[in-house]
Amino acid sequence: MNANAFGVVYDGTTINTKALQNAIDATRGKEVLEIGPGTCLTGPISISSNTHIKFLEGTTLKFIDDFDMYPPVFSHWEGVDCYCLHPLLWVHEAENVIIEGNGTIDGSGKKWWDYIRDRRTQQPEPETPLERNLAALNPDYKNQPGGGGGRQCQFLRPALLQVFKSKNVTLKDFFLTQSPFWTLHPIYTDHLVIDGVRVVNPYETPNTDGIDVECCTNVELRNCYVDVGDDGIALKSGSGMDGIKAARPTTDVKMSGCTVKQAHGGFVIGSETAAGVRNVIVEDCKFLSTDRGIRIKTRRGRGGHIDNVTIRNTVMDDVICPIAFNMYYKWGSDDPALFSLEKQPIDIATPQISNVTIENVEATNCKGSVGFLVGLPEMPITNVKIRNAKLYTVENPDPALEIEMTRGLPETTYTGIRVRNADVELENVVTNVEPVMIDETK
Repeated sequence: MNANAFGVVYDGTTINTKALQNAIDATRGKEVLEIGPGTCLTGPISISSNTHIKFLEGTTLKFIDDFDMYPPVFSHWEGVDCYCLHPLLWVHEAENVIIEGNGTIDGSGKKWWDYIRDRRTQQPEPETPLERNLAALNPDYKNQPGGGGGRQCQFLRPALLQVFKSKNVTLKDFFLTQSPFWTLHPIYTDHLVIDGVRVVNPYETPNTDGIDVECCTNVELRNCYVDVGDDGIALKSGSGMDGIKAARPTTDVKMSGCTVKQAHGGFVIGSETAAGVRNVIVEDCKFLSTDRGIRIKTRRGRGGHIDNVTIRNTVMDDVICPIAFNMYYKWGSDDPALFSLEKQPIDIATPQISNVTIENVEATNCKGSVGFLVGLPEMPITNVKIRNAKLYTVENPDPALEIEMTRGLPETTYTGIRVRNADVELENVVTNVEPVMIDETK
């Protein structure tokens, strides 16, 4: 049944929030709800169990950029359970959901981006009624970890599409763009398929990650295309003590046939790693003109064990650095103890990285260096294998480029594989930069 039977109008000017929500609620568990063709203008929409939505060719689901239309809801924001603004499209505590079809979901992000840019140049404390309301709902917000998205001002922008505490969800073939914040964010979800989804946001936009899979299990990512203003496809598992207490790791993930362009990282783990990430396979992917290709980022206080990760049969081109493992990630804190070069006490918030295999990969035209693997002196990275790899820089690589976002590490002019506090085994690795490896701990 088409949503127009419930009063939805595809003229791009009629506000359809109530009519569209009624259509979704009325058809769930009964039949497929078709949306389009044309432009459906709407405010926030929630999706519950046994819903099947199909976008028809030529459809745009366009969200209104009125901040006050998105009320606070208890969800998850930058690794922490808290109140934040209602996701534009929210699959909420649902089972057996399918959203598919060759349509566009447009988040009208510019107003959101412009606002947070302005807020970053001002006093970071909550000022507007919206911000003060969220601060009151999150009384401990000053002690919650952040990643640079704006937690201290409590302007907690909504995700474009969030899947929250759900099971058996399939997202297929549609196009996501102009996201106010993280674009596609599954959290606390089991048995998730993301197939053929395309995500495009302007590169300069703040915190518009493409696909962030957080605290999820049994995930398949297939044939996706991502071109965004932050990390491309990332695996996360909560932040700091909140994530450690929640103890919901991201596990059993397979990613294949995906292409990432322009983003800060192609395939990324972190920086929210509190509950750990394990049992991951990434294969047959392309990372083109991303800042980093294969990226793991965390730091002291983030916690979590990243374990049993395999990346293979992957091509990278025009990246700053193709392989970057960073345990000195700087965003979200300036506490000097977190970035000390001396051994610190090991506790439950000390992150770990182990058992990572990278094989059959090729990287060309690397602009900064061919590798960066830096662990902690008290918790070195262990058992990393790089096999059958061809890693080539441009003719004159520039080590002054930001190979990784670090704090506390000494600067270097080295453009080979930089290794510090890490056990790395190389087998059949070919590069135009010599020497192949440097151990800065010796």
